[in-house]
Parts: sequence; C-alpha cells; structure tokens
Amino acid sequence: MIQSIIFILVAAAALGYAFFGFRKVYQNIQLGKAEAVTGPTAERWKNMALVAFGQKKMFKRLIPAILHFLLYVAFVFTQIELIEIFIDGIFGVHRFFASGLGVVYNLIISTIEILSVLAFVATFIFLVRRNLLFIPRFNKPEMAGWPKLDANLILIFEIILLLCIFTMNGTDEVLQGMDPAHYPDTNLAVTSWLGPAIFGGLSEGTLKILERVGWWGHILMVFVFLGYLPKSKHLHILLAFPNTWFARLKPKGTLENMPEIMNEVKSMMGLGDPDAPEPDLNAELPEFGANDVFEMSKLDLLGAYSCTECGRCTAVCPANITGKALSPRKIVMNLRDRSEEIGEKIRAGDVACAKDPEQPLTAENFDDGRNLWDYITREEIHACTTCNACVEACPVLINPLEMIMKLRRHEILTEAAGPQDWLPLFNSIENQQRAWSVSTSRTAWTEE
Repeated sequence: MIQSIIFILVAAAALGYAFFGFRKVYQNIQLGKAEAVTGPTAERWKNMALVAFGQKKMFKRLIPAILHFLLYVAFVFTQIELIEIFIDGIFGVHRFFASGLGVVYNLIISTIEILSVLAFVATFIFLVRRNLLFIPRFNKPEMAGWPKLDANLILIFEIILLLCIFTMNGTDEVLQGMDPAHYPDTNLAVTSWLGPAIFGGLSEGTLKILERVGWWGHILMVFVFLGYLPKSKHLHILLAFPNTWFARLKPKGTLENMPEIMNEVKSMMGLGDPDAPEPDLNAELPEFGANDVFEMSKLDLLGAYSCTECGRCTAVCPANITGKALSPRKIVMNLRDRSEEIGEKIRAGDVACAKDPEQPLTAENFDDGRNLWDYITREEIHACTTCNACVEACPVLINPLEMIMKLRRHEILTEAAGPQDWLPLFNSIENQQRAWSVSTSRTAWTEE
C-alpha cells in the first residue's frame, strides 16, 4: 500500500513537471506567425508514416540508420511493458498481465528483451562514434558544450534504463523458484538464462531488493527522460510526427511569393494592371522577411524544435564544405535558442522587455533590444547558395532554407542592406530590369 502511494505521488510529480515543460515548448512555437497548411491530406499522412514512423530518409546512410532503427523499435516496444509497470505500481501487484496472457506474455517480453540487447549494442556504438571517432558533423563549432553533452546524456540514460530492465527481469526469473506465489512463472528469451547466471547465488532477500531496484530504476529513468525531453534535442522523438505532417508540400526550390514586390516589378516593366489604384505613397512600408522569431512561421519554429542536431544538412552544404561560415544546423538551432530566450522572458514578465511598460508583457508587446542577428551573422546567410541540399538531407523534413531566405529578405528589402558585391546586380535589375549592366536597351534586339 505504501509503495502504491509513493508510486502515485512520484508519477504525478513527474508527469506534472513534464506537462509544464511541454507547455513551454508549445508556447514558444506559438510565437511565430500563422501559416496556411495547404495540399492533399493523404500526402501528409504518407509523409508522417514513411518519414517519421518509417524513418525512410535515415536509410540513405545504412549503418547509422540500422543502429538508430534498433533503438527506435526498442523504445516503441518497451512502452508495452511500461503499461504493466504503471498498473503494478498503482495497484501494488506484480506482473499483472503474466498469468492472463501466458505464452503471449512471454513472447512480448522476450521480444522486448531481444530488442533491448540490440539497443544496448547500438547505444554503445553511438557513444563510441560521438566521442572516440572524429566524425566531422558531430564536431562542428555549434556542437560544443550543451549539444554534445545532451547527446551523450540521453545515451547514458538509455544504458541505465536497459541495465534496470535486465536487473528487474533477471532477479525475477530467479525469484520464481523461491516464491512462486508472488512471482508468476515466465520463460523469457534473455533473462531466463542470464538471470540465474548472474544472480543465481544470491539470497532471496538480496534478490528482492535488486528486483525492486531494477523496477524503480526503470520507471524513474522513464520519468527523468520524460521531464528532460522538452529541454533536449531528443524532443524530435515526438515532434517529428507533427513536423512531417505539417511540412510544406510545395516543390523544393519554390520560394514564397511577395505580392508587393511582384506588383512593383510588373509596374517597372510596364506589365502592371492599368486599372489598379495608385499606390499610397504615404503608407507605411511593409516588413519583408524576418529578423526575429515573431516574423518566422510557426512551421519554422516547429521545425526548429524537431531538429535532431544530426548535422546531415551541414554535412552536405556546399558552402560549409568549402569552408564558409554557414551551417544550416546552426541556423535551426539558433532559431530555437532565440525562441527559448523570448519565451522565458515573457513567462517571467520582465517589464524591461515591454514596448509599453503599462501593458502586460506579450509577444505583441515584446522588445528586448535583441533579435536573430545576435545569434546569426550576416556572413552565414550570405554564403547560402539556395541549392536545397540541406532540405533534401533532413531526416524529419525541416526546411533550413526557408529560414535563411526570410533573414536574407529582411536584410536586403527591409534594411536596404546586404553585401557590397550584390549591389550592382540589384541596381541593374531595378534600373534596367536585367542582371548585367550594359549600355544598350534590353529590347534593342527586337528593333534590328
């Protein structure tokens, strides 16, 4: 009875803490602008099934894909056992489903054990790859500090969780012969021989303590992982599904149209609507692109929080490969970091960040004197060739190019700034409607 009460209290505290963490993530994503979600729903479900659930794009690199798939499948199947642990914890019973399911129960738990062994091997290999093998995409500047620690922590959590599972099941197998009334008979694929081999010489009291250590260790690591998830790149375990569903379905390379610019260009070229009303020269100029989170789309922010930080986008970026400052992964990470900063300041009610101190601090009333340019340099976005390699490489359909183009548009169209090397091109297009500045008329060839 006491253990059930403790379990309920711990579970309630852990789930409550996780809820507030996930709510913060949701609030941060809501800081962006709404964007219409268009296109066939069937294609969105297909994207989610193949890319998020089936991990289709991961298999462009076979070995890491197989290792990741083993971890993923083990994670999914372990949730079945987690249901039983919750029932056991709440009602003070032991292996609730064992007697009712019989052979089916043995098959399910045996499958989990086999997958757990494979996941243990995969986790160890991932630790070696990240810390002993110098794989360039894991050692870029943006991965220093917390991102590297974050990647290692989750692997360490996974190892502890797996050790707890095998301790729980292994001691349980031995205890079945000592106390069959309390420990239902099972015949599991791994611990039926591993348990007696490791724990066979221990006393019944010691075995019961170790079984409880394994049981509590398992569920506590689940709770730790759940509370840690909103602060980690491993949030993609959940957000990959909505991100792939909401992903833009337009063809790669299609840029968002800006009607104001299009109409201005048409007018310059004599292609405008003659019946259109004259523009109001005193009207406030529109803002183009984005220089902060608020001008980015909610889909961009969802993508930023779905980022796995795998670095596949940066590994294929021609600008990064040739030594330029641009790293698409860093742009995505910076967008997430900035949204975190804004979200925390709004939730704290910091009046120093309010445009109008007399009004509540909200997204509309927020100005802390900072923006995305405090995270991202101009040199980075200038280096982008808009080749879409990063978009193609992302395993969860994030679009770093969309974010880069919005920053670039704001700099050039709203700030009237940009690299000096680009100005002759812009001036030529504006004055002569062509890229190259030459003295002859553009339509001269039609007069010959």
